[in-house]
Amino acid sequence: MAQRTSPPRVQNSRDADAVALDDDATLHAMGYPRKLTRRFRAFDNFAISFTIINIISGIFSSFGFGMGAGGPRILVFGWIGVSIMVLFVGAAMGEIASAYPTSGALYFSAGKLAKRHRGAWSWYTGWLNFVGQVGGTAATNFAAATFIQAFIVMQWPSYEPTPQQTVGITAAILLLQGLANTYTVRLVAVVNRISVWWLLIGMVVIVAALTLIPAHHQSPSFVTHFVNNTGFTNGLYGGMLGLLVTSWTFTGFDGSFHMSEETVKATVNAPRGIMRAILYSALAGLVLMLALIYAIRDYGHAASASAPPVQILIDALGVGTAKFLLLIVIGAMLFCGLANMTSNTRQIFAFSRDGAMPGSRWWHSVSARTRTPVKAVWLAAACPLVLVLPGWWSHTAFTAVVSINVVGLFLAYGVPIFLRLRLDDFQAGPWNLGRWGKPVAAIAVAWIVISNVLFMLPQASPITAESFNYAPIALGVVLLIATVWWFTTARRRFQGPVSYGRPDEVAAMDLI
Repeated sequence: MAQRTSPPRVQNSRDADAVALDDDATLHAMGYPRKLTRRFRAFDNFAISFTIINIISGIFSSFGFGMGAGGPRILVFGWIGVSIMVLFVGAAMGEIASAYPTSGALYFSAGKLAKRHRGAWSWYTGWLNFVGQVGGTAATNFAAATFIQAFIVMQWPSYEPTPQQTVGITAAILLLQGLANTYTVRLVAVVNRISVWWLLIGMVVIVAALTLIPAHHQSPSFVTHFVNNTGFTNGLYGGMLGLLVTSWTFTGFDGSFHMSEETVKATVNAPRGIMRAILYSALAGLVLMLALIYAIRDYGHAASASAPPVQILIDALGVGTAKFLLLIVIGAMLFCGLANMTSNTRQIFAFSRDGAMPGSRWWHSVSARTRTPVKAVWLAAACPLVLVLPGWWSHTAFTAVVSINVVGLFLAYGVPIFLRLRLDDFQAGPWNLGRWGKPVAAIAVAWIVISNVLFMLPQASPITAESFNYAPIALGVVLLIATVWWFTTARRRFQGPVSYGRPDEVAAMDLI
């Protein structure tokens, strides 16, 4: 393998912009030949992050927790506040994405931005990103399977869901998503375009139904109603936990970053995709949140239901309309899981290309027919299935396994942003924050630290085996395995992102 090289310096800004907007030249300057097809336009790049954030899936999955941890006050004002903080994270990530538009995304940029120990920074970031994405795919599809069974129960009341059935439905969903990702990137782009309109039109339909059909709504002041049913007597603590509803929703926007090598004008369209996905999700999600809150009939009855948002729909609209809207929610969750898997596949492809995964030669191969990393697709489908299997015996065990999802992702987001903050000579891309780059990065890192602390604190009292927050244990296990692996073998063979040669050399290796 050829020695690592640095991107060539360009003498004037006009030439620099030309090189930056030449996708192949940018990729070659980073030491990689082109293997994937560039079929993602600006809208497609935005669509994958917007679909993964998925306001319908995120709000319907976590709304019940928020009803007990702060209630309407935190659900609404917490949504606004956390959305603003996530925009800072997205802006800081976008600036890095413009400078390093590769499928490796977070781990690649961590390796390039580190002053020392580049291999270690890249290694830990890559594995946190990997397990976070696998956990996200597993959790999203498990939630979809749960909501599918809720719909079946509404349609056929004699049906009794079991954990085994939930795991079986999740496995079937993963199989279908794997098949969809196996075919051309053009198909993935089309599906993601459909998903955007599904989310937006679905949100409008749900909001319109909740606004126009019920004869009664809560008073305007209800938005300030505060509830603390977490079991902790400290209301401030209970309200802080409620911020997690928004934080759980706003994950996965690194998908735009991971799709860089398949995006046209990636140095501009990838960061724009990140920012637009967060901004549009924040605005649309606030509208959906308000519609659900003002449609609540009996707060205690809805909050105690197994699926509070579904109960709100039934109470406000009746069973028939609620079933129709539930189909919109299920569709949104399925689209979210598909986009999650797509993003995870590209991270696996890139991480293997740099030799960081067992069987790397296998996972970074690209199909000559579809121009997609097919083997990485099926690894991205198999790993979530392994995480879902404990749910066959215990929902608590499943929760413990996938609790690494959000913590792993946000830590992976934070590492390259933190390293960029420490770097005085950061070489920005065409999309950059100028003199605001460091202040924005500092705020982003501060919020990631605060939110991760919240993710790992107890979330219900009394603390039992079922209510225990397993995120710290899951994180500790991942870091322990990564550390042992690093010091025993990995540090001798993985030194961070590699270069396959000079730009002219790697250009000759292009497969397209």
